[in-house]
Amino acid sequence: MTAAPQLIPPVVAIDPPLAVEDLHVSYDGVPALHGVSLRVDAGQIVALVGGNGNGKSTTLRAIAGLNKADAGSIRFTGLELGGVPAHERVPLGLSLVPEGRRLFPRLTVRRNLELGAFTRHIGAEVDASVDEMFELFPILKERANQLAGTMSGGEQQMLAIARGLMARPRLLMLDEPSWGIAPKFVTKVLDVIQRINAGGVAILLVEQNLHKALGIAHHGYVIQTGRVVMEGDAHSLLHDEQVRRVYLGL
Repeated sequence: MTAAPQLIPPVVAIDPPLAVEDLHVSYDGVPALHGVSLRVDAGQIVALVGGNGNGKSTTLRAIAGLNKADAGSIRFTGLELGGVPAHERVPLGLSLVPEGRRLFPRLTVRRNLELGAFTRHIGAEVDASVDEMFELFPILKERANQLAGTMSGGEQQMLAIARGLMARPRLLMLDEPSWGIAPKFVTKVLDVIQRINAGGVAILLVEQNLHKALGIAHHGYVIQTGRVVMEGDAHSLLHDEQVRRVYLGL
């Protein structure tokens, strides 16, 4: 089996990379998050699960700086992010792959990857990172000069994840990476997520496929109506009857 590529330079680990405390977010005065707290420790895959409309994407967007927090604390590698705009969070090592991929459909695969490194300015390093992505995602090498919008949904998701990695994040946040892709690609995407994690990147995963999300995660949080209602070891959550019946509808 091929060893996981080293996706980030060796650093002294800061534990935890992400700590969210009592986070409140609203839309036009309507509360969406009611005191969400979570953390991602070094080397972990953490899954945030729950039904649609319960605040999973809102949580990721707030951490990324795309949604303004009304109250609470977001600390990343020890730095308080309150007031730090979204574009300044990326070079700190925080990268979000949004739901729906949000690629540039009329640009090539290679150009999409290069734009993922917009915070980096050394061309040789960017080229080396593109080569790393081609190693991790061989299909992208085959499609390097193809327009992103002409690829299948699964291939586009691979490109979206690769573009997120081009910023060389310490924490990669993935919002519904299996959304809208064929079942055969779902397993491939989840396998890649595990390889990325093995290469040194912590993962915060929001995923509609609850079995598979908790199946690859180390720790999990269950969110309902904007509140974390349960947390624990991912394997234990997956097999907890209360979680399956009440919160996940299984």
